[in-house]
Amino acid sequence: MAEPEAAEMSELLEEGPFSLSAATLTECMIVLRGKGGEAKVLALDELLEATGATVVPLDEAQARLAARAFVRFGRGSGSAAQLNYGDCFSYALAISRDEPLLFKGDDFIHTDVRRVELT
Repeated sequence: MAEPEAAEMSELLEEGPFSLSAATLTECMIVLRGKGGEAKVLALDELLEATGATVVPLDEAQARLAARAFVRFGRGSGSAAQLNYGDCFSYALAISRDEPLLFKGDDFIHTDVRRVELT
């Protein structure tokens, strides 16, 4: 990440703990493999291990929340959020646990998910 908030986001991830949906992990691995091969996927695995990240299995409640999120906030919904398929799983995990979501960009600000506040 070369964005201005990269250092602060990296610090937050290193401080932990944090969780991510198994569906989000799957999407990340697929995208990273396509962009940089197995080395990028291994780097992600190392990051998750080093930070003590918890990968949360997708359950039925989260699946239903993700599907509803796509109807409300997904691409083609008319919402300014324009969440993609993978975004909906991050949304669902945060909503189901009543936890804030760490994200960059402007998509999630148009939803009802709480965000991790950066300084």
